Amino acid sequence: MALNFLPLQIKPCSELSFPVKIYFCVTILSLLSVIGLTIETLVRQAEEDFTISFIQLVGVVFCVYYVSRGILQENRQELLVFVLSVVLVMLRSIINFTLLPAEQKPKLLARFVLILLVGSFDVICALILIQSHSMMAFRVGGALESLQSQYFMLNLCFSMLTFDLQAQLCLCILLISLHEVTLLHNIISATGVLWGCLKVTVGIIAILKELKPLVWVFLIQNVPEVVYLIYLLYTVIREWGKGNSYTLEAAFITGSCISVAIKSVLFWALVHVYRNFGQGLRERNCSFGRKFTLD
Repeated sequence: MALNFLPLQIKPCSELSFPVKIYFCVTILSLLSVIGLTIETLVRQAEEDFTISFIQLVGVVFCVYYVSRGILQENRQELLVFVLSVVLVMLRSIINFTLLPAEQKPKLLARFVLILLVGSFDVICALILIQSHSMMAFRVGGALESLQSQYFMLNLCFSMLTFDLQAQLCLCILLISLHEVTLLHNIISATGVLWGCLKVTVGIIAILKELKPLVWVFLIQNVPEVVYLIYLLYTVIREWGKGNSYTLEAAFITGSCISVAIKSVLFWALVHVYRNFGQGLRERNCSFGRKFTLD
């Protein structure tokens, strides 16, 4: 059986089945419509609403990436992250719409309804696709069980790396918008965007090249994030109730908990990948066109 294990290879659209092509096109178009509508509403919102909408925009952009990689790479893990991301966008939209004053709800009703309709369609179809027997990453079903396990953990690491970056970007946006933090915190938050991109790059290179020292560098990069996150949580909770609205504070606490959960899954998967360095999976990633035959 011919197998290709390269985790970053894109599958040609011509190899997709007709129903999957339809779902992929409809999903991308629907997400782009949500992006356009969200951008249109950003210019006429108050500061707090602007922040929530901007975070929502970031989430939808990442959804486009998740569903593209999930379908074009036949990656169940990426599709699962896509489902989780869409659900988070829907929950955030529901909570935000519920907390809006009555006079502002008509302005955001169209976007709210569109997000719920698009989100429900995307989640249901993605779940059906995840459970499909044909959704096997480049047909690795005939490979050895140990290689399948390694491939699963490898893809899980890549998915969690991207999900972690999304969570960090959203937290940085929230932190900049919180009135209680100082200018120093805002500067650190802006720097955090570059730090997050650098950290993800280090993680991807470490995994693809199976460089154990670089894995430790990646882990060390997460330490100041976690420490600073704990400090900020303490600061936000201590100042709780001193403002007129708790929307951003509640969103920050919820986002922090989600970020910790993502990092926990990422570290767990990374430990398994780290232990399998040098056991044959990298040799199957040497080139884009190289094929291996298992008897």
